[in-house]
Amino acid sequence: MLNPSETAKQHLIIFTRYPKPGETKTRLIPALGTEGAANLQRQMTEHTLFQVKQLQSSSAISFEVRFAGGNLQLMQDWLGYELVYRPQGEGDLGSRMAQSFFNAFQAGAEKVIIIGTDCPGVNVEILGKAFEQLQHSNLVLGPAVDGGYYLIGLQRPVPELFINIDWGTSQVLQQTIDIAQTLNLSVAYLASLADIDRPEDLPIWKKIIGLTY
Repeated sequence: MLNPSETAKQHLIIFTRYPKPGETKTRLIPALGTEGAANLQRQMTEHTLFQVKQLQSSSAISFEVRFAGGNLQLMQDWLGYELVYRPQGEGDLGSRMAQSFFNAFQAGAEKVIIIGTDCPGVNVEILGKAFEQLQHSNLVLGPAVDGGYYLIGLQRPVPELFINIDWGTSQVLQQTIDIAQTLNLSVAYLASLADIDRPEDLPIWKKIIGLTY
């Protein structure tokens, strides 16, 4: 069994935010209120973490939690002391992801995947398939219905994939694919899934939770 602080050849990074009311899931506040939106962020992170731990029980992977907001103590009080936590750092989403990939490869990983916690459809099967596809492809993408992506996996650092991207728009996936093509990267795609970002997305969450718990 790996020491939690060790990086395996297959490494997964979870991007999340500390669920402070008023500072997370803000587009859902009109429907859920500040406390309700923060509670959803909490539940979705725990749901994602459950899936990752399920994968780790059957595969040789390591994982870490990269957090925004809060601090190390708050994260440990919330999700436990046995996990590896690192702050996401400064800059836009692209620079934070690029840095996370760089750190993981520098630590000895050979296949690295980043996921968020907004897509409850991400499960053990999808994560396993993503690592499997990284055996043969330079880049793995999990397309989100809104035009972004819920998962990105690489065999080596490719910082160019995170530059000049219009983060938070419906152009993210296509812009990433365009850059990958100019770099001659082989790309594999996972199933398209929905993020939970707006009030109209909430039934998706309720349906998945009903099936899972």
